[in-house]
Amino acid sequence: MRHRKASLKLNRTTSHRLAMFRNMVTSLFKHERIRTTGIKAKELRRLAEHLITLAKRGDLHARRQALAVIREKDVVHKLFVEANEKFGNSAGGYTRIVKLGRRAGDAAPMSLIELIVPEVGGKKKTKKKAAKPRAAKTKADTAKKADAEAPGKKKSTKKEAAVETKKKPTTKKKETLEQKEEISKPEKVSGKKAEPKAKSAAARKKENSVDKPRTASKKKSQKEEKKS
Repeated sequence: MRHRKASLKLNRTTSHRLAMFRNMVTSLFKHERIRTTGIKAKELRRLAEHLITLAKRGDLHARRQALAVIREKDVVHKLFVEANEKFGNSAGGYTRIVKLGRRAGDAAPMSLIELIVPEVGGKKKTKKKAAKPRAAKTKADTAKKADAEAPGKKKSTKKEAAVETKKKPTTKKKETLEQKEEISKPEKVSGKKAEPKAKSAAARKKENSVDKPRTASKKKSQKEEKKS
């Protein structure tokens, strides 16, 4: 039974396996990515993330623990100096494994393991503002712009604009005046006199109303003459 033994043997002795992973983790921190088989990459990730947590702690005891695994002092110094800058904001997930396919010869599944450096101060996505609908231009706005553009002219107020509109006769009024003038003018016919137009009913009523008091006055005058 292999209780409480999480690591894989990988067909190697303990000393061989430890020496292999010490070399691999040193190369990973030195070059920031290495190419190996998929099973070795998964085992190497456990060891690499543990060493990064020691580097983030940064005390003397953590440095000595890292030196017991990593073979080069320069790599340990670089890891401890840059750990808080690169991995300070994230809590775990410091490495990435990418599958590369099969190896030629024995068809072993190959993978690429690399360190993940989170981007600091990345560009924020800004939402585009919706274009506002253009308001329809009124006559007052156009008049104001024309007054502002014309040099030496006073700005027209609302009262002045209203007075100007009152002064200008409308087209309908003009048409009615022209129609009346045409009706009043007698029609000219070549060689013949223009026949008078038929009187309207309103004109006839006026004539009858005017004639009635005249007839009454005539009758009175005739009666007075007879009495005399």
